[in-house]
Amino acid sequence: MSVDFYNQNAACFVRDTVTVEMAALYDEFLPNLKTRSHIVDAGCGSGRDTLFFLQQGFQVTAFDASEAMVAAAQELTGSKVLLTDFNAFSAPELVDAIWACASLLHVPAAELSDTFEHLAHQLKPGGIFYCSFKQAEVDTSRDGRHFTNMTEQRLGKMLKGTSLQIHKCWSTSDLRPGRENELWLNALLEKRSA
Repeated sequence: MSVDFYNQNAACFVRDTVTVEMAALYDEFLPNLKTRSHIVDAGCGSGRDTLFFLQQGFQVTAFDASEAMVAAAQELTGSKVLLTDFNAFSAPELVDAIWACASLLHVPAAELSDTFEHLAHQLKPGGIFYCSFKQAEVDTSRDGRHFTNMTEQRLGKMLKGTSLQIHKCWSTSDLRPGRENELWLNALLEKRSA
């Protein structure tokens, strides 16, 4: 189970990801938001992105399903981080944006449409939803972790019947040193107005 991997390897994962340069992705996401917008960091990992958003003056609600990652994120950010999974998460009020960076890829493909819709219920109409997946046609497993991989076409099918629509998709190389040959599919989704 993927959560077990992160509980057992939290220190290594934090070390490998906490200093990754994310400016190019932030530059795609943040111009869609107003000052002081409320962002949910869904599957926040080390807390790297939560910390950045807080430093930019945004309101942030962060959560992760791994106890070890919650502890690491709280230590990094100095803020409360919720211990919950995607489908148990409930925002106290509708939020402006969701940031799910390399986190939804652990949801099995058969459950992903329902997970997208559950998270979309936390968003205001017109709200922005960023997500990223390893770019490939076939799902994989490695080191006790499941990866639901994605193409733009597959993502479109996953979102059929949900209240989310694709606003923009683009590919990037993995930002971690030595992994530049791994491709990621990034997507900005938008919640349809009622």
